[in-house]
Amino acid sequence: MSTSHVESLERKHAGLEAQLRMEQGRPDPDTATIQRLKKNKLRIKEELAAN
Repeated sequence: MSTSHVESLERKHAGLEAQLRMEQGRPDPDTATIQRLKKNKLRIKEELAAN
């Protein structure tokens, strides 16, 4: 995997983490959105770990 691809995945992972913190900090967080963000974060983390 190229360095630029890894960096791109890391940026996406960080962005998802920021979105997740924002959603969880809301007075009435959307559990479906939280689950989707966590799933996407996990997928990226697994892709990073595979290489």
